[in-house]
Amino acid sequence: MALASTLLFAVVAWFAVTNSPGWPRVQATFFSPSAALESLPDIARGLLVNLQVLVVGGLLVLVVGLGTAALRTLRGPAWAPLRILATVYVDLFRGMPLIIVLYLVGFGFPALGLQGVPTSPFVLGTAAIVLVYSAYVAEVFRAGIESVHPSQRAAARSLGLTHRQTMRIVVLPQALRTVTPALLNDFVALQKDVGLISVLGAVDAVRSAQIQVGQTFNFTPYVVAGLLFVLLAVPSARLADAVTARARRRQQSGSLL
Repeated sequence: MALASTLLFAVVAWFAVTNSPGWPRVQATFFSPSAALESLPDIARGLLVNLQVLVVGGLLVLVVGLGTAALRTLRGPAWAPLRILATVYVDLFRGMPLIIVLYLVGFGFPALGLQGVPTSPFVLGTAAIVLVYSAYVAEVFRAGIESVHPSQRAAARSLGLTHRQTMRIVVLPQALRTVTPALLNDFVALQKDVGLISVLGAVDAVRSAQIQVGQTFNFTPYVVAGLLFVLLAVPSARLADAVTARARRRQQSGSLL
């Protein structure tokens, strides 16, 4: 029944779109097979740049996010300056749109004219993405750390473990299992947002599509770039769903996450 209703809706939507008065013009402008084949090689090469940003940025986001979460969960008045600094960082970059951070980092830092400051759009774009996404991931890690019952910490300290050993051996393994689905969802969002580095001039998939559009005045390359990003994100999205479902089943069965 579900399959039949889905197919019926798809057929009705297809006929409604293809029989509309402006469909021939839209098809020629956005869904031209010849324009798609012509632009695909350049866009695919640009996608490699996005993949490089994704891999490097994703690893740095995990490291910076976990470090920030650790600072926010430090206890004791002596650590108050670090907690405040980490809180200000998280509040600032979680509230600021990524596109603005890209402009500030990508054009602001080179304008300082300092020795050793990189000017590569790849480096500056990756840095901006890391700044923003680390703030989100830090809160995910912090939620996972604080979800571990205090008795776990007390038991570890009673066994003679230091604070660092308690975090590494007892707290973090449980926290990571808890927040893995949320981290995968952030990774899916990151796969999409790496395309924004094109605003800094990096010749990625989006920028390559923009160049093709400027040469042909046909918007099909944008559609091609969008489909490539979708193909990149779908496996990660399905993996996130599978991990979430597995965690839900383990919770329902009463097993330890």
